[in-house]
Amino acid sequence: MTDGIGCDGYVWKYLRRDVLPVLDFVHWHYPGHGRSPKPKNPANVGIPDLADNLAAVLDETGIEQAILFGHSMGVQVVLETYRRHPDRVAAMVLLCGMAENPLRTFRGTNAFDSLLPRLRALVGRAPGLFNTASRWLTPTRLMYTIAARLEINADLLDPNDFMPYLRGLSLVEVPLFLSMLAGATEHSAVDLLGEIDVPVLVIGGERDGFTPPDLSETMAQAIPESDLLIVERGSHTTPIERPQLVAERVLEFLDSRLGIVAHLAPASATPT
Repeated sequence: MTDGIGCDGYVWKYLRRDVLPVLDFVHWHYPGHGRSPKPKNPANVGIPDLADNLAAVLDETGIEQAILFGHSMGVQVVLETYRRHPDRVAAMVLLCGMAENPLRTFRGTNAFDSLLPRLRALVGRAPGLFNTASRWLTPTRLMYTIAARLEINADLLDPNDFMPYLRGLSLVEVPLFLSMLAGATEHSAVDLLGEIDVPVLVIGGERDGFTPPDLSETMAQAIPESDLLIVERGSHTTPIERPQLVAERVLEFLDSRLGIVAHLAPASATPT
């Protein structure tokens, strides 16, 4: 399970629960996220670096080949892992992400792409101040309210499922976050899509403003024989907004494309 930038696993809560009896899961943290220490070299957080980190996790856990789940920026990391380590990838599940620069279509405009260098320069003048502000302001109900207005579908989402994201994000140092975001803007796997020859399931949210659904549709069209699900009313946090629908489609994919017969786990099952 490969997260989006600034995340340490909140989005996988229900998928882990619902497919627990079917697969063994490894969820890893990017450098400077969750339980992983900061990178020794802050420059080594580009998408190719993260893809090699993922391959190292597979080595460390003794996994020869895996089904790679990616959410948001994790989609880019998963695709780059396939490029660099194709023999380690059995299949891919790509959720609410895209194959290249996420700021080019963020909120329907490319304005954020040009703002990023200026923002990085500003943060670089007082990184401690920005880190402190993030730790205080990010994990609050105010930020949840802002997120509900700008992106997430509050009608479908339990706030208790989203607050862990804000808490995790608050602990990621702002310069590191921006460095990783810059690395994502410099990356593209569009040229790779037509060469993918493992089963792929693409899932997008109908109301996703971060990675709009047309990007999921375009990606699925470019990947030979891929499967596609666009979740009605789903936003960028679709996996925790419509968890049963997403789990059912993932399990169907595992059955039809990989021969892994599965059924939804009881709702009371506890992920490990």
